[in-house]
Amino acid sequence: MKRSNFLIGAVSGLAVVGSTGSLFAQALAQAPLPGLPGGADRVLVIVNFQGGNDGLNTIVPFANPAYYRYRPTLGVAAGDVVRLNDQIGLNPALTPLKALYDSGKVAIVQGVGYPDPVLSHFRGTEIWQTAAPDKYLSTGWLGRYLDDANLPAENLFNAVALSDVLPEVLVSEKVDVPAIQQLQGYGLTSDRNVANRAAFHEFVQDNRVPFNSPYLAHVAEIEDHAQRGAQELPTLVAGYKTDANYPATPFGRSLALAAQIIGSKLGTRVLYVTLGSFDTHTTQKATQDRLLADFANGMTAFYADLAAHGNDGRVLTMTFSEFGRRVGENASRGTDHGTAAPAFLIGGNVKGGLYGSHPSLDDLDNGNLKYNTDFRSIYATVIERWLGRAPSGIIAGSFPTIGALA
Repeated sequence: MKRSNFLIGAVSGLAVVGSTGSLFAQALAQAPLPGLPGGADRVLVIVNFQGGNDGLNTIVPFANPAYYRYRPTLGVAAGDVVRLNDQIGLNPALTPLKALYDSGKVAIVQGVGYPDPVLSHFRGTEIWQTAAPDKYLSTGWLGRYLDDANLPAENLFNAVALSDVLPEVLVSEKVDVPAIQQLQGYGLTSDRNVANRAAFHEFVQDNRVPFNSPYLAHVAEIEDHAQRGAQELPTLVAGYKTDANYPATPFGRSLALAAQIIGSKLGTRVLYVTLGSFDTHTTQKATQDRLLADFANGMTAFYADLAAHGNDGRVLTMTFSEFGRRVGENASRGTDHGTAAPAFLIGGNVKGGLYGSHPSLDDLDNGNLKYNTDFRSIYATVIERWLGRAPSGIIAGSFPTIGALA
């Protein structure tokens, strides 16, 4: 039985998936494949815009009259748009991100999607997290990267999900990944009763259980690894001093913890963070503006913190959302499930600017935007140009890379 079939619940959310060795010695990740770029200390931060972010009100085509015809109340006024050129610009809630953009540290990939898009939250999320629009897979694309990279089996913190559950994108065959909502209270529920835990291990180690099970030893080992990790992580990051003012939001707190983990040099290669919900069927403006402002303020603080510790060049942040929204607003001053939307790449080694073209508002697919960049091209770029692995072993098919990474 694969260890990925086990899920360990925690006081503040700890999930452990995969691996066969002891798990908590600090070690840096394996060097990249020969001939491929990507330093061994590089980190990828994934931000999931949960719920389906509206792309048209994120990167606003203010010069196109059709935009305002489709969105008579939701359209962002041209005078409020933070202009990137004479055709498109940022939602004003993203204003704090403009300084990073102007410094060449933000790449915006426009019109991202895939063929025959699915507008279900569950299946759409699954597709983006497994990188498999045409099949069902039991591992995530970054989970397969973790398996492919031969990272130190003794290090639990090769990847960390800063969330209450383990996302499918980090499910792997061989690598344990903890899901940590916050350091305070982080630990297993079973830790509350040390006597019960000790008795459980005594029964297992002495083979005194009243039944035979091929899985019991795995359960005991995973529980032990998780318990030791919960004890160790707060100590490992305790020496890091935050040097930025993060938003007082769950997203801001997650980014602050991400900076702690990165700055503490635990050998972490991937961090996962969530922001949402962007499922704005009704009264979209207030909700999306708040979330986009949280994103912009969080990213500004995050990269200021990283830079203060000399880590900004080591960290690439990539966003994704399960789908975009429809072009036309609905009767509730919101937007319904749609298709293509932009993705952000942010970091010190990003080649900033606009990539791809803004989707046409004159050539729609049943009221939805047509994509022009397959999301797997972004994944292939990140895998090869940042993580230093061969995309062919991680995502099926061949997809051209984009020039957004140095």
